[in-house]
Amino acid sequence: MILYHAALSKIRLLLETIQFSHSIFALPFALVSLVLASRVAGTPPSPGQVFWICLALIGGRTGAMACNRLIDRRIDGANPRTADRHLPSGKVTVRETAILAVAGFALLLLAAWRLNPLCLALAPPAIGLLVLYSYSKRFTSLSHLLLGLCLALAPAGAWIALRGTFGRAPLLLSLAVLCWVAGFDIFYALQDENFDRSWGLRSIPVRLGTRRAILVAGGLHGLMVLLLVLLTLVIPVGKVFMAGILLVAALLFYEHRLVRADDLSRIHQAFFTINGLVSVSLLLFVLVDVAVTWN
Repeated sequence: MILYHAALSKIRLLLETIQFSHSIFALPFALVSLVLASRVAGTPPSPGQVFWICLALIGGRTGAMACNRLIDRRIDGANPRTADRHLPSGKVTVRETAILAVAGFALLLLAAWRLNPLCLALAPPAIGLLVLYSYSKRFTSLSHLLLGLCLALAPAGAWIALRGTFGRAPLLLSLAVLCWVAGFDIFYALQDENFDRSWGLRSIPVRLGTRRAILVAGGLHGLMVLLLVLLTLVIPVGKVFMAGILLVAALLFYEHRLVRADDLSRIHQAFFTINGLVSVSLLLFVLVDVAVTWN
């Protein structure tokens, strides 16, 4: 019994290390892509396809986050905001985190193999991109866009897993996710602007300052909404989907009302709560739209 509780405690710590609950950002958009791809194909996905797509996403995100924690452990330990994270504080070990990273990427490869040959062929480059992101703030201020590209792999991969091809619709959806993630990651980086500058790390806030960084984030979020509107021109959707886009635009507008250059106290509310609502709300509206319009 003692060993059982110890194992559960260790699993909980490892899940907290990779912030497993934050899967709410990428997973809903992958499911949006899956639903829309099914709408275009005219047939729903099989339970097996849904199962392996979800495992691929979980594996990829687990591997990416574990790698990020490993690569950034010294930086995290020096930053007062992140010094109490599990790896720099010693709650989990380097070896445990490395095993988690390997297991996550292995799960991604297994799931890609079970989906289709194109997914398997694209999985290793995707893993390379996920690892590269963790180093990017050391050499470019555009690391936010690279993070956006990493999360954009979720809807792109889901579409390819179901259709075996790529096209305008998944491209527009993936670009929308890229802009959305890059925008809210700029907000998140505002918290570390002074620390990053002192350590020689790069970001949009470090390069442009707080006020202009917020404007860039706003531009990216506006572009996200535009890309979602363009998506409606290349894929059959109904009024419910359009209403979902309006809700996303309203949520992003509210997010930008929460974060001001002279008041960053509500960044966590903007980053976690609002962006979680953005992804989940759009998924719900897409599900209702497809249910209403499916012939």
